[in-house]
Amino acid sequence: MGGVVGKAESPKKASVPETKLEAKMVEAMQRRSSQGTNVKSFNSIILKFPKIDESLRNCKEIFEQFDEDSNGAIDQEEMKKCFHKLEISFSEEEINDLFKACDINEDMGMKFNEFNVLLCLVYLLKNGQNSLQTKSPMGLPNLEATFETLVNAFVFLDKNKDGYVSKSEMVEAINETTSGERSSGRIAMKRFEEMDWDKNGMVNFKEFLFAFTRWCGIDDNDDEDEGEGKEKN
Repeated sequence: MGGVVGKAESPKKASVPETKLEAKMVEAMQRRSSQGTNVKSFNSIILKFPKIDESLRNCKEIFEQFDEDSNGAIDQEEMKKCFHKLEISFSEEEINDLFKACDINEDMGMKFNEFNVLLCLVYLLKNGQNSLQTKSPMGLPNLEATFETLVNAFVFLDKNKDGYVSKSEMVEAINETTSGERSSGRIAMKRFEEMDWDKNGMVNFKEFLFAFTRWCGIDDNDDEDEGEGKEKN
């Protein structure tokens, strides 16, 4: 167990945002955390998986609408048009940062699950800016209810309200639900490892969202025609 030294053990670095975008994301989540959450247990989040899955799959139409060359990915130009249509205003730098953050395969195109994460991040950032919610920030009221559920789920896990979920917070959240079952620690660790894909010991909202789309099964179909997607067999 004690074989990993050095890089994995740098929690100080973990709480320093790596990009301006991450700093904004963390700040928006801290503001949101201070308002509390209506999520009572990790199980209640799991029970919402099917509904969230169904709602996110409905993004497919939006995705296809903006994937103008129908190549199964949205490039940066297509993303700008999408933002324009949805009346989402970001600076050029923010658009570049968002694209880079969500294009995790770095193949210069966002796949469907990456697009879902993008929209949810936009929701968090835009909602944080206008606390007077006179108008839905993206003009997608049905989807926004789902995004709000995801934000609430993260706030529930982020016990100390610092905009990140740590391993101990994940263990605490799962222990609350399973009340001392012996397997709960293992479940918490597995879920945490699935989220913390840069292995820095802290999970930000973007990492949480990517894990969530996998848990719900959103990206199962999206890898069918890719070589590396076949490794499950």
